[in-house]
Formats: sequence, structure tokens, C-alpha cells
Amino acid sequence: MDPERMIIPDFVRLTEAGIYCKTGDFYLDPQRAVRTAVVSHAHGDHVAPGCVDVYATPPTMAFIQLRYKKYAGKVLHEMPFQSSFTLNGVRITFYPAGHILGSAMVLMEWEGIRYLYTGDFKMQHDPTCETILPVQADVLITETTFADPQVQHPDPVEEIRKLNDMGGQNIIIGAYVLGKAQRLTELVMTHCPEKKLRIHYQVLPYQHIYNRFGMSNVRGEVLDKKELKTEQNLVYIVPPMTYHSYLQRRDFRMIFASGWERLQEHNTSKLFISDHADWAELNRLIGEVKPSQIWTLHGDGRQLRSHLEGKIQVHILNHD
Repeated sequence: MDPERMIIPDFVRLTEAGIYCKTGDFYLDPQRAVRTAVVSHAHGDHVAPGCVDVYATPPTMAFIQLRYKKYAGKVLHEMPFQSSFTLNGVRITFYPAGHILGSAMVLMEWEGIRYLYTGDFKMQHDPTCETILPVQADVLITETTFADPQVQHPDPVEEIRKLNDMGGQNIIIGAYVLGKAQRLTELVMTHCPEKKLRIHYQVLPYQHIYNRFGMSNVRGEVLDKKELKTEQNLVYIVPPMTYHSYLQRRDFRMIFASGWERLQEHNTSKLFISDHADWAELNRLIGEVKPSQIWTLHGDGRQLRSHLEGKIQVHILNHD
């Protein structure tokens, strides 16, 4: 039988509770408490507290337990990369997604068809997380956060080296506490050795987990606030809320690290460092996965559908 005809068109559906696989009776990255959750990574828009059974990689589970404590789930199943488990007959295997430490693509196999859910992913080099490991699949279920031919993420090393040209003025960088803060820490330590790196105290627990899982290149001292008055040449990495509280100050250079242009508008300087795939990376992943169908979510898949017209079927998943 032609594999194209064997693909179940609604093998996963986008619901208010999350991405639901009816065949396996589980949710991918649920948005609210469900019975069975398969979690790609621990960012807040991909995991909900209170699920009964949670499946995730060991680093992701550590972050979930840190963020949600006892409410993370009643039964926590730590599944290492490339070890498989089965839910109601659906064989599931985690592969590195390259987004943050522990982030996984989820391969689901049912009746000879392979469905690969990317979660969030990137293909840029990042020594603070596992390198993405694409596998071939019949259906690629992918984020399209930056699925626009006009979007091309710059080299992160070239971006971070901009800090070396900013003199001795203290720099405050806004960054998400999980993933982005650790990536920036490593980049600053490696490529801006003259800078005095400091981190916000809220970043420290995540740094400890990175270190526990072998990321010794993620090291940062918590800032003593007196240093902002007495020291120069500081790079201080803070969470978004703290960053916004400093925006009216004129004695710091204010930078928010993001791939989004709109998040660069009110800052002193721009720093385009993204943990999502740009247009070229998305198309590179498609070339390695070799799917016969692509199902898109988390973004606008229309330009990708137009780009691949006549080559690969692209379906944009919408809520039920």
C-alpha cells in the first residue's frame, strides 16, 4: 500500500488542552492538566502542572520539578534520548531538538508510519544543549515560528562579540531564565573574556541543573547589587520582568536577547540570538527528515506551504 494512503490525517489534533493523539490517548505539550502528557521541553508554553502521567527527558523533568514542584505530576517517567516506550500501542522515542537542554523531538510510530513532532527546535551550534538529531519520518509536525524567507538569524558568536565594542559601560541583558540565560552565559564567558559576567539570583537554580547534567561551561556569579554602582564592564543577565524594571535607567546599556524584531524596539542596542529555527534551518530539517507530509503549528505555515507546493503536502493545523 502507498504509505501516503496509510497516514492518519488526524493522528494528532490541536485542541484547547494541547496537541492530542487519540490513537495513543496522550497529549503532546499540554496547555492544561491532562491524564497523560508527553513533554518536549520545560518552557511554560509546553508543559502544564497537574498532569497524572508525565513523560520527558531527565533534564526536562528536573526543570519541571523545579518550576512546579509537587504539582508537576503524580507519576514522572524519565525517558532518556533514543530509548523507546509505548502508549496504547504507539511507540514513542525522544531525539534531541537542540532548543534548550533536554529538549526533544518526539517520534511516534503507528502501523508502520512515522510521525515526528519537533517541539521547538534549532539547528545552530549551541554547546549548552544536546545537538539536534533529525530522523526520517513520513509526517513532520513542526513549529513554524520563523517560517519566513526574510528571516535569517545571524551567527550567535558574531552577535555576542558586539558586547566587546561597547566600552566599559555596564550592560543589562534580558533573557528567559531557562535556556536563553544559560546560552548567553556560555557565549559571554567564551567570547567576551574581558567582561565581568553576573546573573540574577532567579537564574541560579537553572544553572545548577545545567551543571548537574554535565554543562560545566555554564557558570555565572549572582550579582551583588552594589556592583552596579562600584564596578564597570559588567554584563548582567536578568529575567524579562527584572529587565523591564530597569528600562528607564540611563546609566546602563539595555539589551534584550531575542530573534524577534519587536522585542528590540526599546533597547539601547540589538542582540538577535534565537533558540528557534529560521527559514533556512526549517528547510534544512525538512531535507533531512524527508517527509511526504508536513503539518505546521506554532506560527504561520502559509509561506512554507507556498514554497513547497507541488513537492510536499503542507497542512496547517488549526484548533478543533
